[in-house]
Amino acid sequence: MDTLHLWLIAALLLSILAALILLRLWQSARRKLTAAVSSQRSLSTKYGQMTEQFMPFLPNYPWDPQRFRFIGSPIDGVQFEDDRVILVEFKTGTSRLTQVQRRVRNLVREGRVEFEELRIG
Repeated sequence: MDTLHLWLIAALLLSILAALILLRLWQSARRKLTAAVSSQRSLSTKYGQMTEQFMPFLPNYPWDPQRFRFIGSPIDGVQFEDDRVILVEFKTGTSRLTQVQRRVRNLVREGRVEFEELRIG
């Protein structure tokens, strides 16, 4: 083999090696980005869960916070007023209602909310 062929083979092998290294770096970066996004979502969820427990005590909360009862899921809580009962869901930032929360909201809007008294014993 002449020198030109050896250089072409060496260049081809180096190109393949460089491509493999770039592929590994890209895969590693993608895994790290996915982990970072997941971690951010988790932190956002935890922040939301912590703050929603204190929301009734913020100055702009429109009702008496002493009459709020925290549930947590599928809605944050219930506000008991003299003339009505209010199901409350707190949201921060750009968060939206979940599918279950939208279903609860729609059931309330349709008047499909009931009160049952159950006696045990």
